[in-house]
Amino acid sequence: VQLQASGGGLVQPGGSLRLSCAASGFTLDYYAIGWFRQAPGQEREGVACHSISEGSKYYPNNEKERFTISRDDAKNMVFLQMNSLKYEDTAVYYCARSAFPCGEVLVPSHFAPWGPGTLVTVSS
Repeated sequence: VQLQASGGGLVQPGGSLRLSCAASGFTLDYYAIGWFRQAPGQEREGVACHSISEGSKYYPNNEKERFTISRDDAKNMVFLQMNSLKYEDTAVYYCARSAFPCGEVLVPSHFAPWGPGTLVTVSS
């Protein structure tokens, strides 16, 4: 069972990135998928969560104006489109699955396993 995040990189403030999460070893259909991020010296925080199938989407930090989570169960992939990026979005971004439904608060301990993440750096 593995979830591999990719698509990070260096982007200027105001720019966009699309992160991808490839799931392997299991079928995505039965799990909620969350995106988290962790900046240096800070705790891991939830960014977005997509319930199973065409279910609800949650953005705990109220970032739905800038971030969009989507999933393609046929391809076992989940995506995070990030627009209007800010310096404070700099972090390692992770995707993880949960057998729990998504909620307004994403609890990292409800999600597993964790892959190595992908680094997003917003800098001019």
